[in-house]
Formats: sequence, structure tokens, C-alpha cells
Amino acid sequence: QVQLVESGGGSEQAGGSLRLSCAASGYTYSMYCMGWFRLAPGPGKKREGVATIDRAGRARYADSVKGRFTISQDNAKNTMYLQMNSLKPEDTAMYYCAADQDEWVGCAPASRAAYGMDHWGKGTLVTISS
Repeated sequence: QVQLVESGGGSEQAGGSLRLSCAASGYTYSMYCMGWFRLAPGPGKKREGVATIDRAGRARYADSVKGRFTISQDNAKNTMYLQMNSLKPEDTAMYYCAADQDEWVGCAPASRAAYGMDHWGKGTLVTISS
């Protein structure tokens, strides 16, 4: 079993920065793909894949965050990060950390948002004001 705990969310003004952390425990060595996903407030919103990183360290990003967000991981600490710069009000969402051991679907944000992930954290809220 894998446990994921997010931290680092909060309120920030547009243009500012936040860093999210995801502390992982359990059978993390077996995970192929890890990533950050978000769900914006309001009716009809769908989960969006923000950034993913695979076992080889390849990172991929949604077009909406490319150039502003950076995903990274510290294997020694079993922690994954999401550095978010140049934040915009539309980045306001609940951010979730997730992990999956399956390789066949790849490790891209959009496909993983659609296919799903096996393990999820409870989320951390990010609110960006204009």
C-alpha cells in the first residue's frame, strides 16, 4: 500500500509562487508514474493533469502550466514537489498527488487524468487572488 500526503497549499496573489510537497510512504519503489492533478472549484469542472514524472525522471506538463510549474522528486526523502511560479487566478484548485505502478498507459498528464491513478492523497488547496 502507498500513502501520499500533500502539503504546501495556501493563498497567494497572482504572480507569486508556491511549492507543494507530496510525502510518500509504503511500496513507493514499485511506482512507475507519479504526478500532480487539480480540480478547480465550481460545477462541471473536471480533474486536470498538471504534471507527471516517471520512474526514469521524465517530466511532462499540461500546456496551461508549461514554463511556470516544475515537478521534481527527491528519492532519498520519498518526496515529490511541484514548484509553481507566476501563479494565476485560474490556478486556484485543490491539488492532488497521485501514483500508479502501471506502465502501459504511459505517464502523461492528460492520459493519466483520464485513465486514473491507483493511489491518491487527500489534496491541498491553492487559492490565487488577482
